[in-house]
Order: sequence, then C-alpha cells, then structure tokens
Amino acid sequence: MREVVLDTETTGLNPGAGHRIVDIGCVELVNHVATGLTFQRYVNPERDMPEDAFAVHGLSAEFLAGHPVFAGVIDDLLEFLGDSPLVMHNAGFDLAFLNAELAAVDRPPLPPERAIDTVQLARRKFPGAQASLDALCRRFQIDLSDRSLHGALKDARLLADVYLELIGGRQPGLVLATAGDGTAGTAERPERPPRPHAPTAEEAAAHTRFLADLDTPVWHA
Repeated sequence: MREVVLDTETTGLNPGAGHRIVDIGCVELVNHVATGLTFQRYVNPERDMPEDAFAVHGLSAEFLAGHPVFAGVIDDLLEFLGDSPLVMHNAGFDLAFLNAELAAVDRPPLPPERAIDTVQLARRKFPGAQASLDALCRRFQIDLSDRSLHGALKDARLLADVYLELIGGRQPGLVLATAGDGTAGTAERPERPPRPHAPTAEEAAAHTRFLADLDTPVWHA
C-alpha cells in the first residue's frame, strides 16, 4: 500500500486572497514504512513575501524568483503523487492551496476523499489535547531540534513519523517495506540456543516422592 505524506509552505493563509504555494515536500510510504523516496520543489509565487510568512519559513521573494512557477513543477508533482492517498496535517489548508494552483493551470482538483488528515486522527486519539505538529512530535518524542524554520520536506518527514505513531506505532518488523529487488524485507532475529526443558535427576526423584504421598490420586481410580 503506497501513501504520500505532503506538506506545503505558502505566502499566507488564504488562496482566495491571492496567496500562493512557495514550497512543496512529499515523502513516500509503502506499507506504512518510509521508503526514502521524496519530492521537494521551491515555487516562484510571482508576488511579494509578507513578513509574517517569511518569519515562518525564511523563504524570500528574491530567493524564490530563481525557481520555477507552479506550472513548471506540476507535472513532476502529479507524477510523484500518482493516485496514492495523501497524508496531510490540516488537510483542508493544503488541499485549498493545491487546488487553487491546479485551477490556475486548468488542471482538475485533488478530491478531498484522497486526504488522510492527521489533525483529525490526533483529535480522535487524544481528545482535548493540542494537535499541532510540534505538540505531536513532543508527545511521540520525535526530534524537533532542526525546526527553527519550517520547510515543506522537513515537515513532511516529521509528519510521516507522527502519522505512523497515530496509526499504531512504527512497524515492529515482521514484514518491512518492499526491498529494492521487489521482495519483502524481514526483520533479523538473533540466534538463541534452545532452552532445556527435560527435568534433572533430582527433579524427577522429587516428583516421584510427591506422587507417592498423594491420597487416592484420580489416575488410580
């Protein structure tokens, strides 16, 4: 089973107000295990960068001007996504931006039924608790030391770890992700010598004495 964990960074909170995607990051999961295959693109939003958005991700308009516009990355993005379910944190936000960008280049929208929203998963599993990505990383003891600034691929990797914890923890290892040769990997187990189960001579003699002291045992009836 293939899933794609996806995150975006943007110029603001509302695509209807002219805000745009500036960074897209994706992580591939197969059978709930990260395969190591990722996708990341910076996107030129063709507009200025508000100060509050820059404070979140540190991506300036000058830096992004040297990268392709959304129309230049859409084919690569859609090829990576395929028809896989999309794991997103607050899926409505990312879908709104992605679908606004898709509409601008005359592409069909991503249907909401493809989305797996980790905010909703977290709220069902931990009612009343904080459901931000930072809070969930702290709950599951996932390293946040490299998150002074947000980044789409960085956050997608963190979200992949959070998602695997939310659905029951990292796979313990009976069958792991598909190996490069197409075969299923298996967990290695250390060799242990067989445990002795036969009684010692002293134990056998003690058992015989114990049976002799029983009063009318049922096997003599």
